[in-house]
Amino acid sequence: MADEHPTPDPVVPDYGDACVTRLVPALLDGPEGPDGWPDWLPSEVGEASRVLLLVLDGLGWRQLQARSNRAPVMTSLLGGPITTVAPSTTAAALTSISTGVPPGEHGVVGYRMVVGGAEVGAHDEVLNSLRWTTARGDARRRYDPRAFQPCPLFGDQWPLVVTRRAFLESGFTVAHLSDTRLVGYADRTGLVESVVDAFAGGEAFVYAYWDDIDRTAHEFGLVEHYDDELMACDVMVDELLNRLPADTAVVVTADHGQVHVGDRILELPAEVSGLIDGQSGEARFRWLHARAGAATDLAAAAAEAFGEVAWVRGVDQVVADGWLGPVVTGSARRRLGDVAVVPHEPVAIVDPAEHTSIHLIGRHGSLTSDEVFVPALCAVT
Repeated sequence: MADEHPTPDPVVPDYGDACVTRLVPALLDGPEGPDGWPDWLPSEVGEASRVLLLVLDGLGWRQLQARSNRAPVMTSLLGGPITTVAPSTTAAALTSISTGVPPGEHGVVGYRMVVGGAEVGAHDEVLNSLRWTTARGDARRRYDPRAFQPCPLFGDQWPLVVTRRAFLESGFTVAHLSDTRLVGYADRTGLVESVVDAFAGGEAFVYAYWDDIDRTAHEFGLVEHYDDELMACDVMVDELLNRLPADTAVVVTADHGQVHVGDRILELPAEVSGLIDGQSGEARFRWLHARAGAATDLAAAAAEAFGEVAWVRGVDQVVADGWLGPVVTGSARRRLGDVAVVPHEPVAIVDPAEHTSIHLIGRHGSLTSDEVFVPALCAVT
């Protein structure tokens, strides 16, 4: 009898074409650029005099389409879905947007990454890339964010970036937005006014980032609060379209989608935990680090424990299958674990060493269509 619920295939990012990695190169270089113009970006965007790239953290394509009545402005724009990167998480994806390359090249391969060891002559530890901290605290001196991520940003141009004021001095901001002109805001009105002022001052390209869709989904899940935030963002996009100068292309995208996990939290069984030295990654793209000589046994035990709810892959297969891009540098490879557990069901794999200030109800990181597909929607004023 055929399996009534066959395991879905992972949605591997389309790094060669319809992916967030192509957005900045296309928008900065235009139709005459070395890589040509993507057929999924309307041609009038490439002909516009100026461009706003607005990144709405956490806005997945499937969540947007399911709520078209709550976002009539955005869903009326031209364009469609593209893929984010793997893992489908903020640190990896935002760095891929600003550098135009996959995580395997820029090396920010997840939310929590193993660092140290041969890189700096120290014992391994886990770096929280968004906070730029380890268990020993602030890690900016030990792991210089500029050196950690060596790829050029925004094609070696010096664009104006509008982001939340609280993020301006963070290590992650240095890693993925250094050598840009940062403008901070405190609230939604501040974002809009900063963008409007930038174009009034003659800017040709502005990158703006808003994080509250993601924050709301994490805290409340994909329910009423999420819908309210989506509607507020739709009003914000409408205001920008109405206030920006004529012949400005507005491109709306995101770094990942979301899955409503709630209390469906899974712990490692003893058969798995007894074979590891630790974990990294995140709850929906969990890296397990094998004890010496235990990698093969760990892969088998993880597959037995989680094979019905997750894709379980050894690191060599993850690299060979191109999940992190066609190139994985040596430094990026050292930041990975030995076995990846990547849920395709709405569950999370807990790591006792991972601390969050709230219980996360909405989550992301995996390679499901809900998490990987993001919008690339456009209009020209």
